[in-house]
Amino acid sequence: MTTILRIVSDCGGCFVMQESFLHRERQNTTMWFWLLVIMGFYFLFRWYWYRQILQNLTDKYVFITGCDSGFGNLLARQLDEQGLRVLAACLTQRGTEQLKEATSQRLQTVILDVTDSENVAAAASWVKQQVGDRGLWGLVNNAGISSPIAPNGWLTKNDFCKVLNVNLVGMIDVTLSLLPLIRKAKGRIVNVSSGAGRLSLTGGGYSISKYGVEAFSDSLRRELCSFGVKVCIIEPGAFKTHITDPKYFQETIKQIWSHLPEETKESYGKSSYDIYFKNMHSSVDVVSSKLSLVTDCMEHALTAVHPHTRYSAGWDVKLIYLPLSYLPTSLVDFLWSLVTVSLAKMLLKQDP
Repeated sequence: MTTILRIVSDCGGCFVMQESFLHRERQNTTMWFWLLVIMGFYFLFRWYWYRQILQNLTDKYVFITGCDSGFGNLLARQLDEQGLRVLAACLTQRGTEQLKEATSQRLQTVILDVTDSENVAAAASWVKQQVGDRGLWGLVNNAGISSPIAPNGWLTKNDFCKVLNVNLVGMIDVTLSLLPLIRKAKGRIVNVSSGAGRLSLTGGGYSISKYGVEAFSDSLRRELCSFGVKVCIIEPGAFKTHITDPKYFQETIKQIWSHLPEETKESYGKSSYDIYFKNMHSSVDVVSSKLSLVTDCMEHALTAVHPHTRYSAGWDVKLIYLPLSYLPTSLVDFLWSLVTVSLAKMLLKQDP
């Protein structure tokens, strides 16, 4: 009898345990269901929030620098097709003529060298005449250069200044000159940075300038928030434009190497030069030619009711630069050393 009671008691305990287990499973299933529902609503709301576009775009003026080619040229044509009043700044007369031929009569052009303060002041005065009392809705600081890029020990102060004066100091000069017009319109400032503004993997002034663009944009965004002005940062990866032309890089590296003191050449070794030279030649195979990935981000920053603070364009930025920028520095240094060693061995094996 005792044995029978013990068996019944054990069975009852098992039944209670099974019921408790099933209850917990139902609770977990319910929790995951509601979690998925909440996430679904969040992404649906986010999608709807960022898809809202401003009205009366044809009344808005946008000033874009660096419109001779590349992102600036494509964006000017893209916004002109959307009906915005584009004020395009080109470095050369030829650039202005070619852009006018490809766009409507709404688009106006001006010659601008962002490193020349007098030229910047004159361009700002011209913009003021164009926009009148409406103010300037959008400023896209797109003008930029990338070279010289080389090991820091190969470069001079002037090599760094050449890049910084265009990408950072010139951008700041243009922004400050047009800031009263942008505040008046409660408009947008779109600054073109780079994945290299998150992670510095090469020498020279390019990454330094783009880090500066990030810092200036962050401080400007917080400062102008109370004025109703939004500041957006575009962080493109490697795209096929004039600043990623491998032939231009190779010619620059040749010139830099030829002017180095013999002591520096011996210290770095001829293999370093060979690796850099071949790397610039092979880099053309990995850059993207779909420039619209970047200009679509710029257009959204200018025309969306709720623009993003940062836009990352290109898979190399999304999968390499951004993830690595969040890792511990020592780990990134270790991973990058492995990559550079492997790349050096591969390039040195190739035929010259």
